[in-house]
Amino acid sequence: MTAEAVIQAWDCAEPDAIHPSRRVSEEAYWESGKAQADMLATVIPGGAKVLDFGCGDGRVAIPLAAFGYDVTAVDASQRMLDRLTARAPDVTTVQADADSIAAHLGRRRMDAVYALAVLIHHNWADCLHIIGRLRAATKLGGILVLDWPLSETPEEADSWIGVTTWSERQQADACQRIGLEPVDSGLPWGVYRAVKAAA
Repeated sequence: MTAEAVIQAWDCAEPDAIHPSRRVSEEAYWESGKAQADMLATVIPGGAKVLDFGCGDGRVAIPLAAFGYDVTAVDASQRMLDRLTARAPDVTTVQADADSIAAHLGRRRMDAVYALAVLIHHNWADCLHIIGRLRAATKLGGILVLDWPLSETPEEADSWIGVTTWSERQQADACQRIGLEPVDSGLPWGVYRAVKAAA
């Protein structure tokens, strides 16, 4: 799946197709986002400037902002951002894809960036490209939390809700090239510190 195809599919998706907990109830959906925000708060310093890439309708960004983080919620879908703004008008939103983040940030760099349920849907090349752009948006020493799963039998997603997995070697090589140092966190996602990329 190309990045454009994934973005279009998400943009057209009905709310109950966005996350499995939403099929249980709207309350379960928002509670799952708060639980994920709680987990992120264990690795992101208090008061940090945080970028939520692929924020959707704000399931995680809204509770993280309520914790006192300075959240910039980024999504390629204006439809998703409109839903977020209707629920939390004080959260900063930016319509952008990976390539246009830099234009919105200018010279600013974030203390932390997270992308949950984004990278898994893209092919290896697009995933690597997105991670590179997210790393560029993060200040040196900052934290990145990425849904970047490993597998002993890595494979690319073949649908907009499929999952792309990486081998440990693929991921280690990519981290070295991009400038990411794995951090032991105990979280269900990969946690990395932004470092200088290998020459």
